[in-house]
Amino acid sequence: MKKILLFLLLIPIAGFSQNQYTFGFDTALATAGYQVTNQSALATTALWSKASFTTPLAGPIFGSGNTTTVPVGQSGGNNSFAIVNFNSTTGANTISNWLITPNITVQNGDIVTFYTRKGTDGTQDFPDRLELRMSTATTTIVPSTGPADVGSFTTIGVTVNPNLDPGFVYPKVWTQYTYTVSGVPTASPVKFAFRYFITDGGPGGNNSDIIGIDTFSVDRTLGTSDFFKNNFTIYPNPAEDVINVSNLGNLEITKASITDVNGRIVKQVNSSFDSITISELNAGIYFLNINTLEGSGTTKIVKN
Repeated sequence: MKKILLFLLLIPIAGFSQNQYTFGFDTALATAGYQVTNQSALATTALWSKASFTTPLAGPIFGSGNTTTVPVGQSGGNNSFAIVNFNSTTGANTISNWLITPNITVQNGDIVTFYTRKGTDGTQDFPDRLELRMSTATTTIVPSTGPADVGSFTTIGVTVNPNLDPGFVYPKVWTQYTYTVSGVPTASPVKFAFRYFITDGGPGGNNSDIIGIDTFSVDRTLGTSDFFKNNFTIYPNPAEDVINVSNLGNLEITKASITDVNGRIVKQVNSSFDSITISELNAGIYFLNINTLEGSGTTKIVKN
């Protein structure tokens, strides 16, 4: 079944999240340290690339709705997303086209997110599939021997439309997908890969069309002690009468409380502040918890 190419392809978490890595595909992939390799059967020179649409378009695509509007990514301006399509192979064959990230330091529990969508604005669906894979190898092995080769990218995090189901199971609007890192007990450099993987794909196949990805991010959920350390300092500690609080991140504080070692609240403040009087407390160890719109943090304080 022949397809018509519509463009010219150029070669809920608890706690506070700290961003480890974000790429919005606003710049060229190679400039940002990405690798590309097409390991499809009868591979062509078509590779993942930053979108580079110009008007007039051959037809509406990626939600443009017309032929005079340049498509935009999930976040950002014109052409701010990466693309790959059915021309990764010729005839009807297996497509395995790879986009590989630079090294990113991750650990168990980190949250990996990205957005993807099909490019077609039409009503006919040639099913697409996308895998997010991870390599934890000290030396990354990039796939090089054809469509069955996954190199050192043996961990599958997410598969979009794993069964190549028709009917736009692969979404036609920007949709976010999430993977929680496991198998990396200590912070280590890894690489992720987006694998466009289609059987019976290509211009003569029943599957494969065009897809895009955008807003790839890795975030780490911090514990309350990390949140406090990253956003507040207190002094003096130990203290007798007053503890001063420096709001390093200028966060909007909603309330604060001091609890004793048994978890009982002994003092509460329901407004913004830069100091807390503790002269009325008995000598001992307490815990100061500060709640903000961005998260909450706890630290130990000592009353002399």
